[in-house]
Amino acid sequence: MQYNLKKEKGDAILRNILLIEDDVSLSNGVKLALQSPDNTIIQCFSIKEARQVDTASVSLIVLDINLPDGNGLDYLQELKIRYNVPIILLTANDMETDIVTGLELGADDYITKPFSLAVLRARVNARIRSVENKEFVGYQSERFMFNFQEMMYMVSEEQIELSKTEQKLLRMLIENKGITLERGVLIDRIWTDGAEYVDENALSVVIKRLRDKIEEVPTKPQYIKTVYGIGYKWEE
Repeated sequence: MQYNLKKEKGDAILRNILLIEDDVSLSNGVKLALQSPDNTIIQCFSIKEARQVDTASVSLIVLDINLPDGNGLDYLQELKIRYNVPIILLTANDMETDIVTGLELGADDYITKPFSLAVLRARVNARIRSVENKEFVGYQSERFMFNFQEMMYMVSEEQIELSKTEQKLLRMLIENKGITLERGVLIDRIWTDGAEYVDENALSVVIKRLRDKIEEVPTKPQYIKTVYGIGYKWEE
């Protein structure tokens, strides 16, 4: 079972911070320090529990190295292979080799025990700000990962190939998620090569091809919705 932790507050997506720490008292203290109206803290006390979390919906992970059911460094490596999520390690202050290994495996920061909760909060906020300030043109959910800059498109962890026209259409739908885009607007924006006339049926063809590649049941689309008489919109 996976938990989908994506939340919305108005137009803003709340940050989900995954805390993996087996010391209950310390975990509760960290949760208290990090929790805010914009942050939701998901506490896990083992790697097994953490694997039940929809990591694609997590903004940042605070990961203890020493866990009851495994080594946090091994789990760090597992996470970095599958997700592009910032990770801050918690480690004993005399384990310098763990720090070096963790950074080499892709950890973004570390903090040694015992530590100040205020310092941890500052480190977490700084890391989140640095990620949010980076320009990333894309979309990620439990099922999809679309990176329009790198032209990489994943559906259920499998890479798919999209034509330039399909990429343009998908990007327009994603950038206007939940908004109905009229057929005429889509045609004008997608076919911008100076063509004087584009057969309106061309849009229907591209919609069908895109649905065939990303929908579980293309004839019953869940994501690219038809708004009859108007156009299309992206829903998830």
